[in-house]
Amino acid sequence: MEYSELFTPIKIGNVEIKNRFALAPMGPLGLADTDGGFNQRGIDYYVERAKGGTGLIITGVSFVDEEVEQHGTPTCPSSTMNPLHFVRTAKEMTERIHAYGAKVFYQMSAGFGRVSIPNIIGDHPPVAPSVIPHRFLDIDCREITKEEVEMMVKKFGEGAFNCKRAGFDGIQIHAVHEGYLLDQFAIAFFNHREDEYGGSLENRLRFAKEIVEEIKRRCGEDFTVTLRYSPKSFIKDWRKGGLPGEEFEEKGRDIEEGIEAAKLLVSYGYEALDVDVGSYDAWYWSHPPMYQEKGLYRPFAKIMKEHVDVPIICAGRMDNPDMALEAIKDGTCDVISLGRPLLADPDYVKKLRASRKDEIRPCISCQEGCMGRIQEYSLINCAVNPMAAREAVTKYNPIRKSKKVMIIGGGLAACEAARVLAIRGHKPEIFEKDDKLGGVLLAGGVPSFKEDDLHLARWYTRQLEILEVPVNLNTKVDADMIKNSYFDVLIVATGSKPKLIDLGYPEKTFEAMDVLLGKKDPGEKTVIIGGGLVGCELALHLREQGKEVTIVEALDDILKVNGPTCHANHDMLHALIPYKKINTELLSKAKSFDGKNLLIEREGKEKTIEADSVILAIGYNSNKDLYKEVEAEVPEIYELGDGKEVSNIMYAIWDSFEVANHICMY
Repeated sequence: MEYSELFTPIKIGNVEIKNRFALAPMGPLGLADTDGGFNQRGIDYYVERAKGGTGLIITGVSFVDEEVEQHGTPTCPSSTMNPLHFVRTAKEMTERIHAYGAKVFYQMSAGFGRVSIPNIIGDHPPVAPSVIPHRFLDIDCREITKEEVEMMVKKFGEGAFNCKRAGFDGIQIHAVHEGYLLDQFAIAFFNHREDEYGGSLENRLRFAKEIVEEIKRRCGEDFTVTLRYSPKSFIKDWRKGGLPGEEFEEKGRDIEEGIEAAKLLVSYGYEALDVDVGSYDAWYWSHPPMYQEKGLYRPFAKIMKEHVDVPIICAGRMDNPDMALEAIKDGTCDVISLGRPLLADPDYVKKLRASRKDEIRPCISCQEGCMGRIQEYSLINCAVNPMAAREAVTKYNPIRKSKKVMIIGGGLAACEAARVLAIRGHKPEIFEKDDKLGGVLLAGGVPSFKEDDLHLARWYTRQLEILEVPVNLNTKVDADMIKNSYFDVLIVATGSKPKLIDLGYPEKTFEAMDVLLGKKDPGEKTVIIGGGLVGCELALHLREQGKEVTIVEALDDILKVNGPTCHANHDMLHALIPYKKINTELLSKAKSFDGKNLLIEREGKEKTIEADSVILAIGYNSNKDLYKEVEAEVPEIYELGDGKEVSNIMYAIWDSFEVANHICMY
């Protein structure tokens, strides 16, 4: 087997894991019921990843306390809220996980502290180790009392005991990482206390020390306890994070203290460190978007591996199996932790073991369906996998009669519809005017940081090959062809057309997609009209090529329209624009272009910008022409993708899945 070393067992404490893969802990929003137990969605979600071959399942965060800090219950499971109910629901889950030879750890948290989510804390004042500024609100946090700390330590013991009863194999403590409450106690920048929980590093780690000691006291020394741990915070200042390659003074935990703290934590009884870096002040490290490099935590995991003698778990865009194999072989880490990749494809491990690597559906690091939906709707899902955390409600529907389905278009919506229809037993056929499948992914995936968009396009191409779906490329469909074709159902997914404006010099005024695809050369100096997601990513791509780039945006800031939902993606791209010396002209409108200079206007004042070209990234209009022409003449017709409504990758896939999964159930 090519990746055999990834399938060797390893022990964490007294627990043997069958392979080197773990499901990374991700917020289990939407996976709990009103009494703090696991609902059926939660049970199915975790069992599905065990069924897919993952050796260790680590649940998402749960809170031990609702008195010191409120969390808008029910948001996550709780092993202390209603112990009998928790044990009953969790036992069903752990039994099913164990049936597949997987092990499962339950992640327990002291809470958010100064990074509490504003829309769930209500009138409950946020707490912290000391009176310090809240991360999101313009208020100071209340200092948590010594008695409250002691009460929470007891709660950890009680909660862990309930987890042991429920069949969990171990606990992961959340966390001396990412700037959560326990981490705030550990970092001098946040902790100004003068009691035994403040001052020296040992005192600042006392809370974490007492937690593992209490769990061992309640559950026994042989019950495994691990720790989510960040050896570096990347904090430049309050609410300001450092970027990759940027030189700055670390205000949080630096590597030197990170090593010292790791040694102490292991001496206290933690039996593995689950390593990442970052903080809520530098959230794009803790939840890396596509603008971060693959495997970004490897250097930090390697440092930990060199200084402590416990297994090191490493996450952080580790979905490339060759990178994962190298990390195990060269001693960077002991376990590969996959979060979003196992949302995208719960069968990742099983497929890799069976030498079906090209069948693994890729995560594109958009964070639209996971972190974006968590922060906005308290739901964990996945943009490219509509079934994630919805396994039962989205199961493939049976059919009584197979129908022939004509699909016009070869983009995401068309490919997803064809895939689902073929799995269910229908006979879809695709007609695409260009020479490749993938639609907007082909241009969107050109920048180096968007490589997984192209991977997704290749994945769809491969899936349709496996499912033997006929694909007609270089085939432009018109109304007459539709009228003369035999089919039972018609799906129109003809995409969108870029919005255009006339600036007076069309020879050097280009569409963003044409520049990305290499059809047009923007020259050495270019101006991008539009500071949305497409414009900003294109600017970053061109800047990486050494070009001088200016963004002209009519609003008062970039990324205000149709930007990334997830704050980590938005904040990092927003910070990269000035860091990479990309010029921005806000509250400005382009007036005219003569091939050498662009005239813009801001608040009644005009200005010229020297440019070899102007690139338009001002949005798209749905291409509805064909749909409108045949709509009244086709008995069963559906419109999908940007042709229906210009949106994002997630809704192109989700809407297509929904429609294709319910065609002809009778």
